[in-house]
Amino acid sequence: MSYLQLLQLAAPETILVIAAFGLVSADLLALRDLDPPFRRIICALIACTGCAAAIGWMVALPQQANVLEGMLVVDPLTRLVKIGLLVLTVFTVLLSVETDFTPHVGEYFALLLFGTVGMMFLVSAEDLLMIFISLELTSLSLYILTAFDKRNVPPTEAALKYFLFGSAAAAITLFGLSLLYGIAGSTNLGEIARAAASRALRVVQDGDGTVRTLIDPLLAGAIVMTVIGFGFKVAAVPFHLWAPDAYQGAPIPSAALIASGSKVASFFIFAKVMSTGFAGAEGSAAWQAARAGWVPMLAILAGASILLGNLVALVQTSVRRLLAYSAIAHAGYMLLGVMSGAGPGLAPLLYYALTYSLSVIGAFGVVSIVQQRAGGDRLEDFAGLSRRAPALSFCMLIFMLSLAGIPPLAGFFAKFYLFSAALGVGGPHLGLLWLVSLAVAMSAVSLYYYLQVLKQIYIVETPAAPAANPPPGAQFTLVVLAASVVALGCVPGLLTERLAAALRAAGL
Repeated sequence: MSYLQLLQLAAPETILVIAAFGLVSADLLALRDLDPPFRRIICALIACTGCAAAIGWMVALPQQANVLEGMLVVDPLTRLVKIGLLVLTVFTVLLSVETDFTPHVGEYFALLLFGTVGMMFLVSAEDLLMIFISLELTSLSLYILTAFDKRNVPPTEAALKYFLFGSAAAAITLFGLSLLYGIAGSTNLGEIARAAASRALRVVQDGDGTVRTLIDPLLAGAIVMTVIGFGFKVAAVPFHLWAPDAYQGAPIPSAALIASGSKVASFFIFAKVMSTGFAGAEGSAAWQAARAGWVPMLAILAGASILLGNLVALVQTSVRRLLAYSAIAHAGYMLLGVMSGAGPGLAPLLYYALTYSLSVIGAFGVVSIVQQRAGGDRLEDFAGLSRRAPALSFCMLIFMLSLAGIPPLAGFFAKFYLFSAALGVGGPHLGLLWLVSLAVAMSAVSLYYYLQVLKQIYIVETPAAPAANPPPGAQFTLVVLAASVVALGCVPGLLTERLAAALRAAGL
């Protein structure tokens, strides 16, 4: 493959890098003397243009290739996920226009794009080295974005915790990946799966004639360390301790990107690594032994995340912290998709992750406006919002009810789709029935704390206050997000059909 062909395959990421350097250059050379709101608008336009150009390239020039044995995989599935990441980035950029937490406008928007580039390379990778490099490119961007508000102490504290936890998780992940390389002699996920089936999994016969398939200790260690690393990325219990502080302390657009695009990319590659790299040959004894090794472990993490996330969210008074514990609970739900495997579980997982991301970006957008007007994000700061900003309140109603899984919004179908796939994996024994039952029960519990926010907005009386007058641009963005949540709930085929077609084209 020539360098020109490689550049064509990596053109979407290249376009974003050019846009990032372009907006930094424009901000440094021409925009420094302008008013901050105008600077943010210009930089946001450049960033959105770069994202739109990247989407247009992927739509107009669809290609399919596998470069250097998994270093860069381009197929309909990765292309669809990357388009989803770019759309989420555009919404994050648009919400950032109305915020004022840093004079370094160009650098901030450039880091948003660099983080997105890391996510896009991550979903296109089937090689351990590329996966790790992409994870760290994404993580470094998110660490800096978390600490970008230098005027206050909480962002610095949140970023430090995020960085320290992330550094430890990266070291553990790299150790686990090195064990996989030692087992397979390759960094390609397909080669690792074949090695696991032929060498790392062995059949032994006991004295009474019982035949058992055992996992090699090196493979078991690699599985544990890999799960620890990705458990941190998706904020699953007990690797979640950074999330509440990061969601509460980071600038709100940064927290929105962590909760949306980062979750989509991390869960996609998590599912790919677990179902491809650790699967062996599907249907064989190796497949059953591999799944018996990591599915119970993920089930425990999922159950703990669902319980802790929902129960601790019940007592939160900060809406941002409430959304953080909600995100931990949703990570537990999404782990059901990881356990379901690449075939039956990936489409429900991606649908859930994408629709959840739309809702959580919208919720953070409303919190941003309220925080700017009321000076905080406590529940009481939302009191009486429906009288001051009815359109904004209605958007928050849609986002909260979708996160709770109320029909006919996207969150309801996402949970139904994902839970059905998880039950199907258990077959006649319904091995994940207990976990799905727990998820359904805790979804009902989650409705309480989401309704607490809506109670403040619609029921609690406050002294007379002037209209909130939310910024027109932010309000338009939130209306589009709310309309998307409603549309994907009423007509889920808009996304599920494309996911199914992409999976078929990718051979999954």
